[in-house]
Amino acid sequence: MMKYLHYVLFVSLFSAAAVYGQNNVSATTASGAKTKSTSSSGTKRGPVFRATKDQILAAQTLLKGKGMYAGDAIGKLDPATRDSISTFQKANGLRASGTLNRATLEKMGVELTEGQKAIPISESSYTSAKSSGSGTPRRAPFRATKEQVLEAQKLLRTSGMYDGAESGKLDDTTREGLKKYQEANGLKATGTLNSVTLEKMGISLTDKQKASGGTR
Repeated sequence: MMKYLHYVLFVSLFSAAAVYGQNNVSATTASGAKTKSTSSSGTKRGPVFRATKDQILAAQTLLKGKGMYAGDAIGKLDPATRDSISTFQKANGLRASGTLNRATLEKMGVELTEGQKAIPISESSYTSAKSSGSGTPRRAPFRATKEQVLEAQKLLRTSGMYDGAESGKLDDTTREGLKKYQEANGLKATGTLNSVTLEKMGISLTDKQKASGGTR
């Protein structure tokens, strides 16, 4: 009888120890999972810039017009489109990433959405100062406002150098009109609405444009 009682007591103690060990492991696992979850959410990523289908269509149309893209304007970033974007970027002082980022869209004259305007241009979008052999960082590109583009289009229409719509967008027709105006006024025919051209047209610069010094 005594042996039987000892056996029962031994089994009970063994079972209690097993349950305690299991609970302890579970608690440790739960604690570890919680710690892992907390540490993984320590840094919050910023918003990711994504081009819209309309912007991709506009880019493909522009690249096609420049002879850099032979495919169809389908609004999708396929390999052929990415290759042509890289070619455009190399020719315009941008890093050849093949992505349709903010710097590339602005260089193409493609309008940004309000949400995209809130996302700053990445420094990596430009050819690095190290690779270009320059010790100074690149200056941010000069950008004309929509109102300035509208005023320029009105002036060009009055001068007979532009017959397109007054849309406030720097499309190919507007750029051609700007080249005619620049050539007629002794300016470098870049087709861009830079500070010199705006001043020649009598269009006021914004305070921000004046502070940056503009692209002359």
